[in-house]
Amino acid sequence: MILHICPLADWAAVPRGGEYRAASLDEVGFIHCSERGTVHLPADRLYAGRTDLLLLEIDLARLDAEVRWEPADPPAPGMPWFPHLYGPLPHAAVVATHPFPPSSDGSFRLPEALAAG
Repeated sequence: MILHICPLADWAAVPRGGEYRAASLDEVGFIHCSERGTVHLPADRLYAGRTDLLLLEIDLARLDAEVRWEPADPPAPGMPWFPHLYGPLPHAAVVATHPFPPSSDGSFRLPEALAAG
């Protein structure tokens, strides 16, 4: 499984059987994703103050497009590599969604439902 941080309104607009296209797909050619142990890094770096986010839990076996593990984009010293999805995300590949609010100190943490699994 990999994860994608998504605004709630963007995911709500994707019909069953449809595809999600993050803006980054047109801008840089892929959809940014993370793993459980790294999702807090882009969240803290890029989504400070956002309270409208979901984590999409994606089953790699249900994807048609290629996934590549690559350096962070934008690059940052010491950052791990991240999975990048080189195509749209089919609704059917998302096996669960999880609210992703910041903690009281403003940082992001993996939701308990994902941490336990």
